[in-house]
Amino acid sequence: MKTFGDRLQHAMRHFGPVCVGIDPHPQLLDAWGLSDDVDGLEKFAEICVEAFDGTVALVKPQVAFFEAYGSGGIAVLERTIEVLRASGTLVLADAKRGDIGSTMDAYARAWLGDGPLGSDAVTVSPYLGFGSLTPALTLAEANHRGVFVLAATSNPEGGQVQRVVAADGRTIAQAMVDEAALCNAGEGFGSVGVVVGATLAEAPDLSTLNGPILMPGVGAQGGDPETVRALVPEQMLRAVVPNVSREVLREGPSVSALRAKTSALQDQFAFLGS
Repeated sequence: MKTFGDRLQHAMRHFGPVCVGIDPHPQLLDAWGLSDDVDGLEKFAEICVEAFDGTVALVKPQVAFFEAYGSGGIAVLERTIEVLRASGTLVLADAKRGDIGSTMDAYARAWLGDGPLGSDAVTVSPYLGFGSLTPALTLAEANHRGVFVLAATSNPEGGQVQRVVAADGRTIAQAMVDEAALCNAGEGFGSVGVVVGATLAEAPDLSTLNGPILMPGVGAQGGDPETVRALVPEQMLRAVVPNVSREVLREGPSVSALRAKTSALQDQFAFLGS
């Protein structure tokens, strides 16, 4: 089986670089004329699957919006992941898990294993120390899956930790990028990516990452092709995966409108594959 990094690059070349989020928050359910319950959640997810399955490189369900509905919501997430992956669409579970030891191992088995929540990749938080991610990194490699490490997020609170300068002169965010780069050393294109906000004033040095760069904040939050160019070295632009959620989802519930908006964004970011 090809690595996640190889599969992602192939999908990006075929469909374009944009990753679309599935974020069924209550306001969006209401805007789509759906009920704020498991039935509305399921209909929302079904519309998203119809719109994005086989049309984008990567789909990113935000796990929390499914968890909010309890076991019924988790069941909807399981079905969503299953349908997308069965047809070959790559799924990134936006779970932002982070813990230590056996607990991190359990998180890894849940999101990177062969169970009902098993996805092609998962987001993880390294802020208990990068080494705490070892169970997820090990299982991802064994199962040809991917991991996206939170590095430099765009929320204002993130800087309290991420921009702190360590004893070696690097910011904590830079250290996280550098650790991810070590995981990708010797790979054709690595499967350990980082998350860097598209609305940041500056980003860590990404030039040696050799893996995917997930950039949330595109569209409604203000990120655009120019902000991406300003943050990422020219040689790494091919690795950028712009993540769009609200900008696309507010076009629903029309499947054709969702697809049209996604297509327009793929055109805007077509330069990333050049």
